[in-house]
Amino acid sequence: MKTEELWTRFSKDLLSFIQKRVRSEFDAEDILQDVFRKIHLSIHTLSDESKIQSWMYQITRNAITDYYRSFARSNGAETHLDDEIELIEETEEASNLNKLVSGWLTCIAQGLDEKYREAILLTELGVLTQKQLAERLGISISGAKSRVQRGREKIKEMLLACCHIERDRLGNVIDYQRKSASCSCNLC
Repeated sequence: MKTEELWTRFSKDLLSFIQKRVRSEFDAEDILQDVFRKIHLSIHTLSDESKIQSWMYQITRNAITDYYRSFARSNGAETHLDDEIELIEETEEASNLNKLVSGWLTCIAQGLDEKYREAILLTELGVLTQKQLAERLGISISGAKSRVQRGREKIKEMLLACCHIERDRLGNVIDYQRKSASCSCNLC
């Protein structure tokens, strides 16, 4: 993919992403220009084009980090940059993507076998504890825990079969790619 195509497709979203993290509109535009310069210079190193969006956002996050480090050095400010950078990375985008992906879970759970669907909907997405589930279904607590665990595993398999989910070190969703147009997440 050419840099011009990437600019057309992603520049507005990346600028918005930067502006949420940098107060100055001019600095945000400078950072965006720097991001696309870096993209242009290193696009040949990207081996999997399906990961281009997450790759671009990582370059953008790094450029924002560089901006704050440079700002701190030039102002002689002693700050806890790593903590501030973590806060930047854990803001709206991660929260919004976590909400989006978690919103798919009820829909995906509908595709489970009845015993797993019931266990998941009543405990994970409902209000029952696993002990209460066992009592309600007339099974042992370990049986209830087993159903919930298997249900979780099946949901994870179903989700990962249709989408590539990229998470940060804290487990927040930072990017996802649908593997096909028939992905069940499209129905949610």
